[in-house]
Amino acid sequence: MRNPKYHLYLKQNERRMILGSLIELRNRLISEGRYTDMIDELLVKFTNAKVKRIKVKEV
Repeated sequence: MRNPKYHLYLKQNERRMILGSLIELRNRLISEGRYTDMIDELLVKFTNAKVKRIKVKEV
C-alpha cells in the first residue's frame, strides 16, 4: 500500500522559520553527540521540494 502524499502551503517567512528550526535542532543534537540522520534527511527533502506559487483569496 502506498503512503499518502501531503502538501504544505507555506509563506516565505514560514518556510524560513522551519528551515531555521531544523538547523537549530541539528546543531543541538550535534553538540549533545547524538545522531542527526533523520534531521539531515528532512533538511534535504525540504530544501529540494518544489516551490509553487499560488494565489489565495482572502475572505
